[in-house]
Amino acid sequence: MQSVVLKGTKDGYELILKETASIREILVDLKQLLEDLSEESKKSSNKLSLNVQLGNRLMSDSAKNDIIKLVDEFDNLEIGSFLTNVITKEESQKIMAQNNVDVMSRTIRNGQEVNVEGDVLFFGKIHEGGKLFATGNIYNMGIVEGIVQAGFPDDESKLIIGNLHTAQQVRVGEQYDIVSDKPIEDSEKTVVYVNDLHVLSYGKIKNLKEINPKFFNRIGGIE
Repeated sequence: MQSVVLKGTKDGYELILKETASIREILVDLKQLLEDLSEESKKSSNKLSLNVQLGNRLMSDSAKNDIIKLVDEFDNLEIGSFLTNVITKEESQKIMAQNNVDVMSRTIRNGQEVNVEGDVLFFGKIHEGGKLFATGNIYNMGIVEGIVQAGFPDDESKLIIGNLHTAQQVRVGEQYDIVSDKPIEDSEKTVVYVNDLHVLSYGKIKNLKEINPKFFNRIGGIE
């Protein structure tokens, strides 16, 4: 069986690599396939982009570079992206971190910055000048007198839930408010989010279904 198969898709073409084939076998078969494909595509003035489907295998950066170099030998062909059904250990750890809730009970003092991967349930105290940044959502059960940011650095789909009326700043993604300029209600049921106009907004937990339906469904709903 040939180690590389060309398949047409609605988005263009895919190079499907045999999962058990060595990179040497792949390069030999790929060169012949590319020579034929290059001749056929010369009629077009645009470059033909090829996605490489790796299937259930991981490929080293070195092997990927060998494939890219081979394709670059043909002026009218280019690699679009490498696709795979599997992920590295590092990627899996990052996904797990982003889907876990980090329970934190600590004091963040002036000048300190704490960064969290995923969601955080905060029971501590953030002094004025202290910063808590989370890539996920922030659930505040403590005291915030500093700066909190959910969706760090630019994810506007995240939320901050809890009492934030003593905070310096609240941020979701790239949107932020200075609380002294725009006071927040003294309530542990506050929800901070970015609305459809990309403006920071404030709601209540009871309206969470309307504020963020995906998040509401993920946590099983709150009535």
